[in-house]
Amino acid sequence: MQIDMNSDLGESFGNYHLGNDDVILPIITSANIACGFHAGDPLVMEQTVRLAVDSGTRLGAHPGLPDLVGFGRREMKISPREAYTAVLYQVGALAAFAQAAGTHLQHVKPHGALYNMASRDYVLAEAIAMAVKAVDPGLILYGLAGGELIHAAEKVRLRSASEVFADRRYMDDGSLMPRSQAGAVLADEAEATAQALRMARDGEVVTASGKVLKVKADTICIHGDTPKAIAFAQHIRQAFLDAGVQVTASGDFV
Repeated sequence: MQIDMNSDLGESFGNYHLGNDDVILPIITSANIACGFHAGDPLVMEQTVRLAVDSGTRLGAHPGLPDLVGFGRREMKISPREAYTAVLYQVGALAAFAQAAGTHLQHVKPHGALYNMASRDYVLAEAIAMAVKAVDPGLILYGLAGGELIHAAEKVRLRSASEVFADRRYMDDGSLMPRSQAGAVLADEAEATAQALRMARDGEVVTASGKVLKVKADTICIHGDTPKAIAFAQHIRQAFLDAGVQVTASGDFV
């Protein structure tokens, strides 16, 4: 058993600081770095890439919708062509910072509303997958387990990693409960750790209604901007190790 631990980082911009990137980076194995549309800016992108390199964490681009005010979590009506060019632009920018730091990107994980929209909409997902492949056909596309991003990656012959979430409640169709609903984010450390371990070890998750749902868990997201993010990450990683689950970057899977 092996699993990748990823976190969304580099989400500060200008005078605004968000997250504890330097603390969580040594705990995780893959970093999803914001590319300036929903969060981040060139200075933050450069700094986060260097922090990740110094910690030995693999790099990934985290492209989102152009919505700094809404943190990329508000859905926008965009065409597949707009999605393609937006992702191409953002991934290309972070790839340049990675190259300047003497390394390369491992993966791409869409952010927020773009991620959720593409998990449901195959045409949008395929546009994103094609943009990722255009930058580098060796990149891995992260997408919601069972969602359209995974299907699109398979269709265009791009490697994919099925993602699960330690601190999010699931719906019966495998989607994440909207953040606007009470209980969508798990605040209890023990509950989040138990959910993470069950997904990684047993390939299943209990939904909000109590249904047991099968999930493929290649990579698990640990949100780095919550008050308990560091404690969650530490306890989840230790739970994996205690259960014999190898924690490793998706690009190093055997």
